[in-house]
Amino acid sequence: MADPEEKKDAAGSAEAEPAPKRRRRASKPAKAAKAAKATKGKEEKRETPAVKAGQVHVYSLDGDVVKTIDLPTVFRSDIRLDLIRRAVTAFQANRRQPYGPGIGAGMRHSVRWSGKGHGVSRVPRLRGTMTGAQAPGTVGGRRAHPPRPDTVWAKKINEHERRLARNAALAALKDPQMVASRGHRFPDDVTLPVVIEDGIETLTPESGATREGLKILNHLGLMHDVERAKDGRHIRAGRGKMRGRRYRQPRSVLVVVKEARTVRRLLGNLPGVEVVSPAALNAEVLAPGGDPGRLTVFSEGALEVLRSWPP
Repeated sequence: MADPEEKKDAAGSAEAEPAPKRRRRASKPAKAAKAAKATKGKEEKRETPAVKAGQVHVYSLDGDVVKTIDLPTVFRSDIRLDLIRRAVTAFQANRRQPYGPGIGAGMRHSVRWSGKGHGVSRVPRLRGTMTGAQAPGTVGGRRAHPPRPDTVWAKKINEHERRLARNAALAALKDPQMVASRGHRFPDDVTLPVVIEDGIETLTPESGATREGLKILNHLGLMHDVERAKDGRHIRAGRGKMRGRRYRQPRSVLVVVKEARTVRRLLGNLPGVEVVSPAALNAEVLAPGGDPGRLTVFSEGALEVLRSWPP
């Protein structure tokens, strides 16, 4: 039997031993400070000076604001939706190819009609048989009202109306609401139309040209619109899928530069992106389908060309 003194000593020694502490994961203030610093730097980069009405920023190839310039007077034109639709319809009609059957299609048969009073319908039939032919509604017969290959689909439009429609489509480029209503995606703090420095026209990488173009669009924040056009590619409904136009592709960024051939190496292979010179601008390019407000990128030199255009 244990002595009471020994029990007391054992209990005292147990109380003297401290309880084991739980190990806690140490916080990493350095990592949190680094993330906060990166967020602060991103916010500082996105802070851009305010612009007045009729002014836009000029961006560098890295997406930084270089300066602020005034838009040409042609961007002050009235946005005439009726003229834009009329011009675009004329462009589409003038591009339409007439089609129709041959002159003797369905008529190459030796047929006869037995005449009245024989108890049979008045249908031309192949000689010696009761097989109907040549007449509309019979097997192998001609079409009743076929499309005529001599139909003129072209539509005329006055030169003055065509120019006013182009100027109206240009004026719609600076309206963020109209650009967003077409489905384009762009940053809220970017000024429209997007103006970039002329260095894009002299940029000629030896390899990976499209990769360089993607970097420029990434810095401007326009890559989301290219991805939208890529995801929107789909198979056409109807017979057109059998006639060489199987896919439909949404329109994305329009790039207007003085040297279109050079810049086309950078951006021409991206889905929905078009690269044109100022001389090639018209209502259909600026407002595909007759809907104004296309997301457009101008080089500073191409924008200066538009200063000589009357509103």
